Amino acid sequence: MLKLAVVGAQTLLGRELVKALEDREASVLPLSTGALSPEQEEGDLVVFAPEPALLEGLDLVILAADLEAPGLLEAFQGRILDLRETHETDAKLEPMPLTGSWPTDHRVLRGRPALEQVLALLPSLMKGIGELAGTHLRSVAWMGDRGIDGLMTQTLALLKGDEPEVEPLGYRAAFEVVPVAARGSLMEVRVPVFHGDLLILHLKAEEGRALESLPAPQGVKWMEQPPTSRDVAVSAELLAHVAPDAQGQRAILTLGFDPILWGVLRPVLRLLEL
Repeated sequence: MLKLAVVGAQTLLGRELVKALEDREASVLPLSTGALSPEQEEGDLVVFAPEPALLEGLDLVILAADLEAPGLLEAFQGRILDLRETHETDAKLEPMPLTGSWPTDHRVLRGRPALEQVLALLPSLMKGIGELAGTHLRSVAWMGDRGIDGLMTQTLALLKGDEPEVEPLGYRAAFEVVPVAARGSLMEVRVPVFHGDLLILHLKAEEGRALESLPAPQGVKWMEQPPTSRDVAVSAELLAHVAPDAQGQRAILTLGFDPILWGVLRPVLRLLEL
């Protein structure tokens, strides 16, 4: 049985990880990011303050949030999976592979953003893609508890007629649609939705070829209608729909995914062979 610890078990991502791993019969030690508050001690999920002695004999440590206890991992000899959204060492760490289990030549890996994983899947979803452009409709779930709590607090303030506090999220999310600077041919739009991202791609076929959809690979499900954010928020699969033109030269490909259920939990379970 795999023995591991989840640091940040009290966060949205941490809670989901603990549940998913325990359901696969892994031995999971839920750790907080630092000293425990009374609310954490009395919560539904019992977590423990991080101590180096607790890591003895474990195979793996998963970082789901920033660690407040310096030096916790200095003597740890097992594997480390860093799933934090941003970290100063991200660029130095090898990202988790897109397929297969944990590579034997790396002790430390970092997670891949869900959007990066989706784009890497395109060649296994469609044949003949020459050009693409599109819009990423991004929910607040990628920020974890900060996003969920921030949108909820802002929404309640607006319903009461008050001006919402924007500092926790860095922008006004409630009832707002916020375009963000484009990344190449993709435009990000932050939408006031708790869970469920949509990626709407405009495809153009390579010269002399036609666009053609392929059988859905593992973790993907073709839909008869474009998925909604509600569909995506409760699915551990990537939901896909394609609408080609009559000549097969252009198409609109709609991809829906939850950044936690599909973007983190599924690849982690695959990586650990659970």
